[in-house]
Parts: sequence; C-alpha cells; structure tokens
Amino acid sequence: MAEVLVFHHGHGLTDGVREFAEQLRRAGHTIHVPDLFEGQVFDTLEEGIEYAAKVGFDTIITRGTAAAERLPVEPVYLGFSLGVLPAQKLAQTRPGAKGALLLEACAPVSEFGGAWPRNIPVQVHGMDADPFFSGEGDVDAARALVETAADAELFLYPGDRHLFTDSSLPSHDEHAATQATQRMLGFLDHIT
Repeated sequence: MAEVLVFHHGHGLTDGVREFAEQLRRAGHTIHVPDLFEGQVFDTLEEGIEYAAKVGFDTIITRGTAAAERLPVEPVYLGFSLGVLPAQKLAQTRPGAKGALLLEACAPVSEFGGAWPRNIPVQVHGMDADPFFSGEGDVDAARALVETAADAELFLYPGDRHLFTDSSLPSHDEHAATQATQRMLGFLDHIT
C-alpha cells in the first residue's frame, strides 16, 4: 500500500480533509496530514488565502517540505487547491516520489523546474467550470502537464464548484467527489 502525504486547501485542515484522509486509510494506505496553517481553520476561502499570503506562500511550501522530510519512505504527494503548491513542488524536485495527485489546482511545470520527472505518475482533478481551476489557468497548466509527462491524466468533472471534494464545505459535490476518490484509489493501488 502507498504512503501518502496530504496537503490541505486554503480553508485549512478541515473535517472534510480529515474525512478524505480517513477514506484512504480505510483502503489500507498510510496517510500523513500535516497542518500547514498551524491549527487555524477559516470559514471562507478568502480568509484562508489572506492568511497564506500574510505568512507567505513560500512559508506554506516550506512547511510542506518540512513535513515530507520527516517521512522515512518515499510518498505519493496529494494536494487540495493551495496544497497543490507543496505537493507539486515535492513531486517535481524531491527524489523518490512515487506519484502525485493534484486536486483543483495545477501550477505550470516550469514553476518548480524544467520538466515533470519521467518516472512519476500524476493525476489532476478539477471541475470544468470552476472559476479558480478553469478561470485562472490551472486547467491549462494541467493540460500542458498531461501532454508532456509520460504518465499523466486529467479528469474534468461537470460543474463550477471549487473544493468539491471536501465534504465539510458547501461546495462539496458528492457525485464528483466519489468519482474522483475512486480514481485516486485506483491510482494508489496501481503504483504500489
């Protein structure tokens, strides 16, 4: 089974992120969920992003890197939205990554180096009309990643919700979240 390092989104480490991690645990995977916001959870995404900007996005990425350095084995990196930043950076730059799961965000590969590492499979999941994922260029970065990486998949779900996979938020879409979770579990089973 896989060792997975899960990075939360801009609301913080919500009950929905914890519940998602528990689903992966029940499937037999070893899951680590560091709190990049040091205990703070925000009611709105805007408040969470404001906090991240205040402490610095580099600090958030550094906290994620520190969490990875404490792991004894080579993990799969999974990020929700803001959490994609440390997940993608680690997958691209830290030796030994087993894979990456990027939910509702994707940075251009050039952000963290020249090319996606050849031996690291990746999945990207997002809604086709999500104003953040589709409206801010993330879907374009995901399409470019899929075109150039040796083992990459992009899954688009119908809808305009951001953070559709978090069951504790009003933006949750049960049908799309179930599909995404099944695909991610298949990905984890395949690489182990």
